[in-house]
Amino acid sequence: MILANTQQARKRVRQAEEQRAHNKSQLSMMRTYIKKVVKAITSGDKDEAVTAYKAAVPILDRLARKGLIHTNKAARHKSRLNAKVQAIV
Repeated sequence: MILANTQQARKRVRQAEEQRAHNKSQLSMMRTYIKKVVKAITSGDKDEAVTAYKAAVPILDRLARKGLIHTNKAARHKSRLNAKVQAIV
């Protein structure tokens, strides 16, 4: 196993680990917001679903803008969730 031998390489290892942890946290947050929308949809509460959807959209947009998820993935999630929210009677 090759380890980082230079000071610069050791620093890059530290930075990469911190960034990986931050990215993991952001993706987990995104999944939580999506689950909140899905839970509101399955409960049949349209007001709650709309509120949860409006909270989730900026999160998806921000992660797409920062490159954590693909732009089309964010658009796909928003489109599918919105269609399900609108389908609630």
